[in-house]
Amino acid sequence: MAAALQTNTRLNPINVVPGRSLTNPSRAPCRVRCAAASPGKKRFNIALLPGDGIGPEVISVAKNVLQQAGSLEGLEFNFQEMPVGGAALDLVGVPLPEESFAAAKQSDAILLGAIGGYKWDNNEKHLRPEMALFYLRRDLKVFANLRPATVLPQLVDASTLKREVAEGVDMMIVRELTGGIYFGEPRGIKTNENGEEVGFNTEFYAAHEIDRIARVAFETARKRRGKLCSVDKANVLDASILWRRRVTALASEYPDVELTHMYVDNAAMQLIRDPKQFDTIVTNNIFGDILSDEASMITGSIGMLPSASLGVSGPGLFEPIHGSAPDIAGQDKANPLATVLSAAMLLKYGLGEEKAAKRIEDAVLDTLNKGFRTGDIYSPGNKLVGCKEMGEEVLKSVDSKVTATV
Repeated sequence: MAAALQTNTRLNPINVVPGRSLTNPSRAPCRVRCAAASPGKKRFNIALLPGDGIGPEVISVAKNVLQQAGSLEGLEFNFQEMPVGGAALDLVGVPLPEESFAAAKQSDAILLGAIGGYKWDNNEKHLRPEMALFYLRRDLKVFANLRPATVLPQLVDASTLKREVAEGVDMMIVRELTGGIYFGEPRGIKTNENGEEVGFNTEFYAAHEIDRIARVAFETARKRRGKLCSVDKANVLDASILWRRRVTALASEYPDVELTHMYVDNAAMQLIRDPKQFDTIVTNNIFGDILSDEASMITGSIGMLPSASLGVSGPGLFEPIHGSAPDIAGQDKANPLATVLSAAMLLKYGLGEEKAAKRIEDAVLDTLNKGFRTGDIYSPGNKLVGCKEMGEEVLKSVDSKVTATV
């Protein structure tokens, strides 16, 4: 595994936290201490950040699956659940309280549900739930976002694309996560000399930011089918000109990886026209945000796609790419599989526990093979289930693997 993907090195307690204490604002956050593991078992501290909307529902399912798969592979987890997003706003008035950030920073890995909702749409920018996610990404320094998009054989008919186009799609989108237009300065809204309001943001990338995400992408492609497509807008944007130049220069270090370049507008078209041409895609923050959501619909549902956000050191952040879906929150309609698969990525990329990760991945496939479907992936002839029942069936499949392997 590349150095940039090693994420289980512990960090020192934070000095400055973008939030307010859940208890005493003047009290420094405490380090989460790891209890002694049972003989022959490894123990990890996992921060659970359920968030808003369907977040608590899908996190509950993923926690149970993670705990069960881990126990079968000799792992023990100490879970610490903390509020973020709208839930934290309602509790203490900020989207990311000090204790929540401290628990995340000092954990071995973080599992996040979803953030946001209509309730807080009119809040000032710094008091919007989504700012918690920006703070987490920035201050955890998780610059590499891995988003797999695979059309599973069981769900090929759930794709909106023709079967012959969707069948066999298997790509990984590597998105730069802590730079670009989402973080660039200057930014803001002001009044110009004509008295008219103007809004502005800056697309900014330094060479080292491009190099480090490109190395992650090359290493990822090397472990897959050896094809890397770098997506930019180098015919218009200066930041993309530098992006293409740096990625091209690094290609000589990876002679076993075939590098191509594509403009983002063409890439958006090609994802629909011929998605199987892609193996690994690397791109900047905003393009990666848009293209990975587009790719999710090729697979049939955004409710199926996990993600991993990784840095050079410290805990990784693992989350489904879907939103909080407040319109179905609390109705047992959510698809928990993206979060369950995010837990599998947590094991694989965050903790290096690939056997436990495969248990979860196999259990999800087994559950789908048995015909269980939530509403977003349902088709006639299958069994429609809710979030809780889908989780129960995945747990049964995790357990059944023990019998099969004994």
